[in-house]
Amino acid sequence: MSKAVGKKAVKSAMANVIHGKLRTNVPAGKAAPGSNLGNQLGQRGINIAAFCKDFNARTAHYVEGVPLPIRVTVNPDRSYKLVINNPTGSFLIKQAAGIQRGAMQYNKETVGWITLKHVYEIAVIKSRDPSLELTPLKQICEMVIGQATHMGIKVVRDYDPEEYGEFLQQQRVVVQRQLDECKEKREALILRK
Repeated sequence: MSKAVGKKAVKSAMANVIHGKLRTNVPAGKAAPGSNLGNQLGQRGINIAAFCKDFNARTAHYVEGVPLPIRVTVNPDRSYKLVINNPTGSFLIKQAAGIQRGAMQYNKETVGWITLKHVYEIAVIKSRDPSLELTPLKQICEMVIGQATHMGIKVVRDYDPEEYGEFLQQQRVVVQRQLDECKEKREALILRK
């Protein structure tokens, strides 16, 4: 009788553990048990400390803090398969444009420029991702151009670095004004409550 009860308890405990896939972005070299990642892994029954150690070791060659998309497949025996993709396209585009964030209204403002050479280099990096291995490079370039456009970044054939530096100086003023407006709106909402 006790063996049957024990088997039922094990089955019910295994039913409570979430198995399957986990998709999230984690900064390179900064996986920590106390973060949101720890909660997601804990629900799936993965040893969080071992996972963080494994992730940080495998991302040691990246610059610390670069957002990396990860895919974790969790097996019923609580083992996992970790797939680490290259940095996100939006991160690479912002780095190439030399900006911190995209446009608030992408169809009304331009926050930066990237050249076709930047697009090609980003597409080559992204073509190494497991999900894009079989995608032609031309199609990946089109995806990068579309993503840049939706971030408010203009794709140009070539530009003058001095002219672009002046453009970025003007954009810093615009960005600061937008941030101030957002801060005022937030404060107004707090005062209403």
